[in-house]
Amino acid sequence: MSANVYPVPGDIKKNALIDKAKYDAMYKQSVEDPEGFWGEHGKRIDWIKPYSTVKNVSYDAKDLYIKWYEDGTLNVAANCLDRHLEKRGDQTAIIFEGDDPNVSEHITYRDLYERTCRFANALKTMGVAKGDRVVIYLPMIPEAAVAMLACARIGA
Repeated sequence: MSANVYPVPGDIKKNALIDKAKYDAMYKQSVEDPEGFWGEHGKRIDWIKPYSTVKNVSYDAKDLYIKWYEDGTLNVAANCLDRHLEKRGDQTAIIFEGDDPNVSEHITYRDLYERTCRFANALKTMGVAKGDRVVIYLPMIPEAAVAMLACARIGA
């Protein structure tokens, strides 16, 4: 591995949401007090049913498990889309650059939300329901994100 460290360009550095000192402090807290750290960060997303337990772990070789926020319920699609509509609805959520340099698309949160809801309703019309498994076999195109978010929206 290279030992070279390259400085962050000034224009990027001044717009960053975190600096090295804050990163180091957050990392330290995550190692020294993981439940406190992840408990606070768990509050940054919207929960349908809030969690009361941050983590539940067993490192026993015969009963190994690591569970995070296990008694909470959330919806990934709601966290990725719905909660951003009021303030960021017209901002770009996805920038798609196709293989052809002439194919480019900026998709707003609102448009992505609408596409996702339409696809989720189409899936429900076809009988897809909460708990079902859905295979998504698509290239890296916007419709792949729409399909994934639609499945998450209905719990499939």
